[in-house]
Amino acid sequence: MHPIHHTDKTLVIDLGDRSYEILVQSDCIHAIHRQEGLPQSSCALVVTNQTVGPLYGAQLVAALKHRYPTVHILELPDGEEHKHWQTLNLIFDALLRNGCDRKTVLFALGGGVVGDMTGFAAACYMRGVPFVQVPTTLLAQVDSSVGGKTGINHPLGKNMIGAFYQPRLVVCDLSTLDTLPERELSAGLAEVIKYGPIADMEFMAWQENAMDALRARDRSVLAHAVRRSCEIKAWVVGQDERESGLRAILNFGHTFGHAIEAGMGYGVWLHGEAVGAGMVMAAELSKRMGLVDEAFVQRLRSLIERAGLPVKAPVLDAADNAGRYLELMRVDKKAESGEIRFVLIDGPGKAVLRAVPDALVREVIDTCC
Repeated sequence: MHPIHHTDKTLVIDLGDRSYEILVQSDCIHAIHRQEGLPQSSCALVVTNQTVGPLYGAQLVAALKHRYPTVHILELPDGEEHKHWQTLNLIFDALLRNGCDRKTVLFALGGGVVGDMTGFAAACYMRGVPFVQVPTTLLAQVDSSVGGKTGINHPLGKNMIGAFYQPRLVVCDLSTLDTLPERELSAGLAEVIKYGPIADMEFMAWQENAMDALRARDRSVLAHAVRRSCEIKAWVVGQDERESGLRAILNFGHTFGHAIEAGMGYGVWLHGEAVGAGMVMAAELSKRMGLVDEAFVQRLRSLIERAGLPVKAPVLDAADNAGRYLELMRVDKKAESGEIRFVLIDGPGKAVLRAVPDALVREVIDTCC
């Protein structure tokens, strides 16, 4: 069965009895109560952060009151540096304090951090309550809100504690991107860019033509970027929900990127910024493995740079930079028996997961930092 079908506005992720829709529209938060995919309950909790809450919290709560007699809202501190146990516990505190039962619906209103933590809380609270993703950043709309990966960071590794837990519905309101800071928009473009090299070179060519319009927030251009990204992700997730094989290709640039995030300290580099530099490193590694040519590496580097993203990776340790990267990358969910496996480009438009000799990885780190 093909894992995705779609109408003009809606995509469907086909996961049997856990299938759900992804709605991509403008100005739809205020009408969210009309969506058929919303779970039934007498109670809802909106989880957001201190940046997004003042912008869209009241609007979402007002809409949900048409469906749920009781609607609570919780604002978490904003930022990747707060994606840990203590913040997660604030969600459980709110649920327990308000006497929320196992039918309570959680709504994640915000970026990837809010979505990951709310989904993880939903997976854990009373062993599982329904949740809905309402992503308000480009990065969350094209990547983290779709596919059911939830979790928190640990000081030793990013997203190392979590669960696969699918939302009941994803509502991407494109109008929320109007309030997104420039740096966050660029960070989101990293996750759009990755879909080209791993799956769809036509999409990469389209991005090369559309990059100025994307950065200028042309609504119709953003709509296509979000929809096509979600289509590709849905196609992959529908075949490999729990990342036993194919789904790992979605981590192109992420092994290096996660090392940058952990090594710099969470929040210093945004996730998308780290992935941008990480994709350049992964492309360079692919070239040294004889899988792509220098022209492809330069083409990808140029696109990443035009998106406003860093293409040069940071030095994490002046004494032994490559050693520090390798140490951090061994704490990676794709590592097996201490062997780091990288998503490489096996010819443009196709990705492969492969172990690489440390010596070669060291060369790439020395070249790219």
